[in-house]
Amino acid sequence: MLEYLHMHDTQARLLTLAKRQNLGKLSLRQIAKFIDAEGKPQVVKYHLRQLEKAGMIQLNLEKHVIKPVFKGVVEKARGLFFSLPIVGAANCGPATVFADERIEGYLKVSATMLPRQKSDLYVLVADGPSMNLAEVRKGVTIEDGDYVVVDSSYKVPKDGDIVVAVIDRMATIKRYREDKKNNRIVLEAQSTEKYLPIFIHEGDDFTVSGKVIDVMKK
Repeated sequence: MLEYLHMHDTQARLLTLAKRQNLGKLSLRQIAKFIDAEGKPQVVKYHLRQLEKAGMIQLNLEKHVIKPVFKGVVEKARGLFFSLPIVGAANCGPATVFADERIEGYLKVSATMLPRQKSDLYVLVADGPSMNLAEVRKGVTIEDGDYVVVDSSYKVPKDGDIVVAVIDRMATIKRYREDKKNNRIVLEAQSTEKYLPIFIHEGDDFTVSGKVIDVMKK
């Protein structure tokens, strides 16, 4: 069971700002200046309340508390849910979409669907069909528009892992292969369509942002 919460642009700015500094020390008017809403403290107050209702921040204006809730647990009538940040899109094709660190929203997922360790998880939206034959779990592949759950603690992948690779600041989801004979890494597509592999050599601007551990259908 999952639920997608889309975030208003003002709320996204406030949440990003709250992670960078202690907003509790600032007045609403001061905060408004930081988000291009100078002279509109009530706008700030409204969107802070909306973030609080969504479980994104701890808010107590009387006690000057404005704190982000990182990947928080949300209690609902039907059970325990966990909020995972959606940080952008990643191509399942050529690496042409940058996975920005700015949070675009949250995916609320039943805790029973996630591994025990949740603090390092984030979500990307799959863009493209080049992994539509790659099984993340039995019978579940990565299709265009799917929510892909990534464990960012996996920085050193194993041969055969499905990873989020960042090449020249562009993100792509691919099967990780070690070509030891030619001293290179190969990123392979698994698709009903034809895609050329991506070859990574020593000195290339390349990192692994995490391992794909699950897929949530849109």
